[in-house]
Amino acid sequence: MDALGELVRRHQQNIQALAYRTLGSWDFAEDVAQEVFLRVYHSAGKYQPKAKVSTWLYRIAVNLCLDAMRRSKRAPAALSKDADLPVRSVPDPLEASERVEIIRQAVADLPDRQKTVLNLHRYEGLSHRDIAEVTGWSQPAVESLLVRAYANLRKSLSKLMEES
Repeated sequence: MDALGELVRRHQQNIQALAYRTLGSWDFAEDVAQEVFLRVYHSAGKYQPKAKVSTWLYRIAVNLCLDAMRRSKRAPAALSKDADLPVRSVPDPLEASERVEIIRQAVADLPDRQKTVLNLHRYEGLSHRDIAEVTGWSQPAVESLLVRAYANLRKSLSKLMEES
């Protein structure tokens, strides 16, 4: 129980943040984080240290988020309005809050797999190899998804900026 408490203390915030960015709801994110640590507790005896513990936790969280998105049969908002995301300063007539909203919308419109790898890469700071371990997808697939995600973001952001 002490070890589980330490895992929760170290990783709960990151797991919740990932789930929040993926599902767009703090309520769902908290549920996912709780489920992650429940699954860890129930399967701790079966854990084989083939990867870092954080990779194992992210994998459980990503699978739970993907399952939730499949169950909902809708494209969830990847980021809700109160997400605390850094915004790079770009010479632009739009206010920062408008720019953040446009970015949120563009990320929300990405296909689920692209959104997943983008969140893991951009906001969790995972390498391509680590994302492949977390998702169970091949590293070339992860790299391809990232390239497409960033290309889709550039395309949709340019359209959204023109409309604003």
